[in-house]
Amino acid sequence: MKQIFKPNISNGDLYRDDQEGSSSTTMSGNGDTMIQTSGFHRFLHAKYLNPAQAILAEMVGTFILVLCISGIIASTNLRGVRAALLEYATTAGLTIVVLIYSIGSISGAHVNPALTIAFAAFGYFPWSRVPLYILAQILGSIMAALMGEFIYGIKSDVMTTRPGQGCQAAFLAELIADFIVVFVIAAVTQQARSVGPLSGLVIGMSIALAVLITGPISGGSLNPARSLGPAIVSRNFDRIWIYLTAPVIGALLGALMYRVLRLRPIS
Repeated sequence: MKQIFKPNISNGDLYRDDQEGSSSTTMSGNGDTMIQTSGFHRFLHAKYLNPAQAILAEMVGTFILVLCISGIIASTNLRGVRAALLEYATTAGLTIVVLIYSIGSISGAHVNPALTIAFAAFGYFPWSRVPLYILAQILGSIMAALMGEFIYGIKSDVMTTRPGQGCQAAFLAELIADFIVVFVIAAVTQQARSVGPLSGLVIGMSIALAVLITGPISGGSLNPARSLGPAIVSRNFDRIWIYLTAPVIGALLGALMYRVLRLRPIS
């Protein structure tokens, strides 16, 4: 599998990474684009996929993600208790695993504006699609918040994310969480021989871990769309800036750190 975070891959490599395991490839019908057959390869190569299908998949995927997260919160609230942190983290991680293996070959399964921006910034996703992907993700989140209200009969305000230990702590928690997740994404896609088809599971575990360590501090959002959808439906934008900015910065830093640690100049 080719190195994941490198700029301008079609214009020649500026760097050479360690040798990775080989994987089969096929040429697209017009001979312009080489697409590896692995569905997970497409998780980070979605720029080669059908735009309309990819955008729809992002909306559906984000809808599923936010609905599942809202569902665990609402279900426990209906029982008169708050969702336990382990339940919340497990739901988030498992949902991501399911989405990677189901829509990863269609859209790349970003379902997170922070990931989309990070992939574009490092040359593995076209900037021209970024606004459409983000719009689809936000729409999916809004629809999930509305559906959560309808199914569970609770206000979407319950599904919003709020700092638990102050704004500064929440900002740093969200930033560090996305740093970890994107660093892991970059790393596992480089380990073709040792990780391979289990990459989706590893990424899901990293998200569950990130939610576990940030839940009490920031609510464990890690995703601007996940926070913005319920905020729009409930019209509660209190401290939403934390969840719109920190994940993006963390994702960019995570991708950059892996690139710095992994890449070597061509000798």
